[in-house]
Amino acid sequence: MKGHSVLTSKIEAEVELLERHVVMLNAIKKHEPIGIIRLSELLDIPQHKVRYSLRILEQEGLINPSPEGAVTTEKLDEFYERVVDILDRMEVTVGKLKGELELEFRKNIKV
Repeated sequence: MKGHSVLTSKIEAEVELLERHVVMLNAIKKHEPIGIIRLSELLDIPQHKVRYSLRILEQEGLINPSPEGAVTTEKLDEFYERVVDILDRMEVTVGKLKGELELEFRKNIKV
């Protein structure tokens, strides 16, 4: 039921965007230097979305442009570590929330 709730649509979109950025970073690291067209073909992502992600990743200092294409920076491993830490904390929070919702849902079914 993606996109059907104002309460959840923003977090779904942000997680999907993070996923795209991480997939792109992994591809850049594996194939660097790599350009927009090749990234688009490799990942089956439209070029306009590749451009947007590259702009964000460059602003974050995770990639640098070069004449041959994007290359990763030394900040990449620190970024991965930070995101894993954030996702670990989010996993705990989401697990608690899911448990609370399931409990309430079961209560409502028994009534």
